[in-house]
Amino acid sequence: MATSNDIKNGTVIKENGQLWNVVEFQHVKPGKGGAFVRTKQKNVVSGKIIDKTYNAGAKIETASVDRRDFQYLYQDGADFVFMDQTDYDQINVSATVVGDASKYMLESQQVQIGLHDGEPLYLEMPASVVLEVTYTEPGLQGDRSTGGTKPATVETGAEIQVPLFLEAGTRVKVDTRTGDYLGRVND
Repeated sequence: MATSNDIKNGTVIKENGQLWNVVEFQHVKPGKGGAFVRTKQKNVVSGKIIDKTYNAGAKIETASVDRRDFQYLYQDGADFVFMDQTDYDQINVSATVVGDASKYMLESQQVQIGLHDGEPLYLEMPASVVLEVTYTEPGLQGDRSTGGTKPATVETGAEIQVPLFLEAGTRVKVDTRTGDYLGRVND
């Protein structure tokens, strides 16, 4: 058993038979009254987000989550197949666990997967990935980087906003959390 003082981002709390991943936390010490911990938690199965407050020192039950490095291999129907980098075992991960990360995953992509009793709970992508623009409207003479943006489709099929001067075939760095264009990559 742990206490509410042990709560950090990424802590998985077991409550009412469900697992909740702490997304944000804040230790609050008001001038009047006792201290408490305010958290924002995400259900690891359904993805539902709730706000929960614990009194300072309250007992909580944490779940052990094993974070391991995996390599994305291929998509098998609705599931995604990953290979463990340590023992080369393959696991199938459902599309609900993968979520929006599938928009930026290429084969051989390195990811981290959180496992609890052998069940995949969540998937963490690197902060940014390099993808090739497969389609965008051609740029016009005079388009500059400080101008507007236009939609572009990258090799995974995701659509992102890029500066007007970019053309198809350009490799770009994309933020996997927001889908924002971060810059060109020169090879």
